[in-house]
Amino acid sequence: MKINHSILAAIIVAGSVAGPRAIAQGRDERPRPPSITVTGEATISAKPDRVQVDIGVITQGETADAASTENRKRVDAVLPQLRTVLGPAAGVKTASFSITPNDHYPKEGGQPTIAGYTASNIVRVRTDDLSQIGKLIDTSTGSGANVVQQIQFSLKDERAVRTEALKQAAAEARSKAQAIASALDLKIARILYVDESSPVVIPRVYQAQAMRAATVAPTQVEPGTVDVRATISLTVEISQ
Repeated sequence: MKINHSILAAIIVAGSVAGPRAIAQGRDERPRPPSITVTGEATISAKPDRVQVDIGVITQGETADAASTENRKRVDAVLPQLRTVLGPAAGVKTASFSITPNDHYPKEGGQPTIAGYTASNIVRVRTDDLSQIGKLIDTSTGSGANVVQQIQFSLKDERAVRTEALKQAAAEARSKAQAIASALDLKIARILYVDESSPVVIPRVYQAQAMRAATVAPTQVEPGTVDVRATISLTVEISQ
């Protein structure tokens, strides 16, 4: 009996190609072990040790130059007073500056006309001395500032609080998995998968509505707490 060597070679080549593919498919089709997936969350509250205050001067004038000149004059009066209160360690920088036209819309309709200009200069002040917040606000408004836009309390170093939040979230996830397994008369064999969401720092913010200028001195602001929230997703293998 004669064997066609070209056909035999084709069969060998086909087998060598199909073999690994079949093995790979077999691996992909292996059943996943029975498992439980849970989520653990934790929120840690910490006392803030840094504050950021947005203080501004808003002025109006018939022309853009007039509004800007008056604004600059009042800001130049405010800044030295702020630095005197806060000292050289505090950070002071411009957060925003704008000059916008004041549009006047005729009652009878038609195109609006410019009825003057508004200049706004917001200065962002940062300090780690929280005891100076009230004095900072009163000094700035007393020397020419006419809006306190926002007060935000935060943490200088968030690492320790973030770590504690992650630990508590992981412990809660493990406790949940253990409770579910125990209720079903099962055991946790091993941890299959862990996923953590970066802890979210939630600063304490007071908006402009509550801190509009022309406040009556002395101003009192309570820092409250800063919250750090962490989430852990945990998948465990279970057995009888």
